[in-house]
Amino acid sequence: MGPLIPNELIPAEWNFVLAILIGMAFGYIMEASGFSSSRKLVGVFYGYDFAVLKVFFTATIVALIGLNYMDYLNWIDLTQLFVQPTYLWAAVVGGFIMGIGFLAGGFCPGTSLCAVAIGKIDGIVFTLGLFIGILIFSESFSWIQPLYEEYNFGHVTLDKTLGISPYLIIFIFTIIAILAFYISDSIRNRVKKVFY
Repeated sequence: MGPLIPNELIPAEWNFVLAILIGMAFGYIMEASGFSSSRKLVGVFYGYDFAVLKVFFTATIVALIGLNYMDYLNWIDLTQLFVQPTYLWAAVVGGFIMGIGFLAGGFCPGTSLCAVAIGKIDGIVFTLGLFIGILIFSESFSWIQPLYEEYNFGHVTLDKTLGISPYLIIFIFTIIAILAFYISDSIRNRVKKVFY
């Protein structure tokens, strides 16, 4: 068992159809969660709204548990799932640049497109900046390629790197999520007392 298209359970032509449907569902969930609002997104940095933290932690835990449970039941084969290679310096520099952009503009790439879909001007401006950044990156890639490809660790996963069970990692992440929810609620309550 495993992914549907590589195992020819459904035709390859469905690839883009499924991608569009999943993308639309993801966009709807982000909009329903309020992620088209830059004020809601940056609230995590100022301590007045932790919806972003809670939604993404919940999504991560559900995906971890769901994929491993389906693998346990032999519904899928986790070895067939693609793991993005880890390029250390590309991740560090890219994460730094994206973090600055997130703080300055109040959006990440996905949420900016969500804001564009409902006609928000700040989302449109941010997305234009995003495409300018993509253009600069692609045009200067030959110059930054050595930095981009340096320290390629390959397909890294926590369980193999640390040599522990994936189920233990799921348990640890679940505990971290519960603690993060508790701490974020405590911070939000203190900030509300100060500002309200």
